[in-house]
Amino acid sequence: MSKEWTCGQLRASDAGRKVTLKGWVNSRRDHGGVIFLDVRDRWGVTQTVFSPDHEDAFRVADTVRDEWVVAVRGTVRRRPAGTENPRMATGEIEVTASGIEVLAPSAVPPFEVSGGPEPEESVRLRYRYLDLRRRRMLHNIELRHRVVKYIRDYLSEREFLEVETPILVNSTPEGARDYLVPSRTSPGEFYALPQSPQQLKQLLMVAGIEKYFQIARCFRDEDLRADRQPEFTQLDLEMSFVSQEDVLELTEDLFTGLTEELTGKRVLAKPFPRITYEDSMNRYGNDKPDLRFGMEIADVSEVAATCGFKVFSDTIANGGTVRGLAAPGAASFTRRQIDELTSTAQEFGAKGLVWIAVESPQDSETGYRSPVARFFEREELDSIAHALGARQGDLMLLVADRKPVVLDVLGRLRNHLGALLELADPGVVAYAFIVQPPLFEWNEEEGRWDATHHPFTAPLPGEEELLRTDPGSVRAEAYDLVANGYELGSGSIRIHRREVQAEVFRLMNYSDEEIEQRFGHLLRAFQYGAPPHGGIAPGIDRLVMLLADEPNIREVIPFPKNQAGEDLMLGAPAPVDERQLRELHIQLLPAAKERTASARPQ
Repeated sequence: MSKEWTCGQLRASDAGRKVTLKGWVNSRRDHGGVIFLDVRDRWGVTQTVFSPDHEDAFRVADTVRDEWVVAVRGTVRRRPAGTENPRMATGEIEVTASGIEVLAPSAVPPFEVSGGPEPEESVRLRYRYLDLRRRRMLHNIELRHRVVKYIRDYLSEREFLEVETPILVNSTPEGARDYLVPSRTSPGEFYALPQSPQQLKQLLMVAGIEKYFQIARCFRDEDLRADRQPEFTQLDLEMSFVSQEDVLELTEDLFTGLTEELTGKRVLAKPFPRITYEDSMNRYGNDKPDLRFGMEIADVSEVAATCGFKVFSDTIANGGTVRGLAAPGAASFTRRQIDELTSTAQEFGAKGLVWIAVESPQDSETGYRSPVARFFEREELDSIAHALGARQGDLMLLVADRKPVVLDVLGRLRNHLGALLELADPGVVAYAFIVQPPLFEWNEEEGRWDATHHPFTAPLPGEEELLRTDPGSVRAEAYDLVANGYELGSGSIRIHRREVQAEVFRLMNYSDEEIEQRFGHLLRAFQYGAPPHGGIAPGIDRLVMLLADEPNIREVIPFPKNQAGEDLMLGAPAPVDERQLRELHIQLLPAAKERTASARPQ
């Protein structure tokens, strides 16, 4: 009786074995009386050969087509000399088939599974079960599995407990809209799907769990983009009796290990840099810098204030700033390339972009080239070049405006140039922690303070008093894990004292009734001995996207939604029938009724 083997398992040393292979027909070739079927499963591809010597098997093989599911019986042999395929792990052998059974035929797929051009994304999502057969997608799903397994093993070895928290919870303010679930048994009342298990994991710390983690499903009703989905997965992690540095060191060790052990990538800096939020904004124009290249932003306002270029001097006089960066080797850009850069900067929100090419700093006549060079003294241009770290062959790019606009434009321009000039090593992951962000930001529309991260974050030690006198200047004992220009997760040391937590809620303009309704359970728990605690919640989807070098998280999620939040395969969201709505005590507004009616099949 032949043994079953995977399609990626057989080697030259297996020659002579009788085997059975089960899988999908990856390709079919008819070579004048001999039929070749490449059979594929999750583990690889093996070439099988059918000849008229086995008449029944040959006749069946003549009928099968790509993506049919088959079981092939036969004997392993080495391929004839010169016909080996070094691109295949099984490329030294083939199976001479003595029998074949068709387990399931296949319709003609809407795209080529084993090659061909990249299908259009909407087609891929509609037929996701076929898309997942492709080697690229299978690799991503396998990598995701290994990442999650590594995390589970790592934390379990360090005495963390994996605890599942509820999916049906109460609505809480986490910075985005909740997905609501109507209650059939409590008319007019709703559950919410959790944006994160934040309060629940804090309650686990009160319960004495001390070290908790969960591979948590989370839900946020927000506008989508390449690195967002309405439902996503995060590593949720919390510890009691820890400092910020304890959390950062654990995270650093975990992410260094999984990156270097599961991929061929190298972690750029160990330990991960700790960069303050303010420093990150000033140097990189955002709070998730790509540290695989330099090109830092610098302030040249002091020189600009007294120069002869009125755009700069007037901006400084009106309370603005002038800052810039030096694009390495870009002094040779053509006028068309510089015009394109200017247009890009304007799309980012700049009124204009001043460029100065550093051609020969030692030459007093031809040191710098720019349409505005005549408005500057040579010493002023030298000072700007020094501030930006510009060298011969670099292109200095300057923006004048209010500070938030300048930093945002230059931060986005920096990322644009990093990609354009291919400055980032794709084999490197540059992790960093962004620390000490503001605890609050002022909401002008609502006339209140909003929590920058969430309202459970502790003030930086020594700044608690400022909650009462100057909330806008309070920094949070919080930290973001960033890598290669992406934010992977946020964390913080939490508030664990009832009176401090209640004070933060009041600063956010919650009434006593709202505090009791939304957070009464948490404040009551804090009365029964809440330990100091903190944690972090990195996103699994975004991490795997980064490690797999994919352009968006839809490529590493088995069944994602498209950018409109639709599941094209299942046809969700979709109308439900009137009976279900009545059971849930829901009545549609006229506009929704009309839309629902038009969506129903005629």
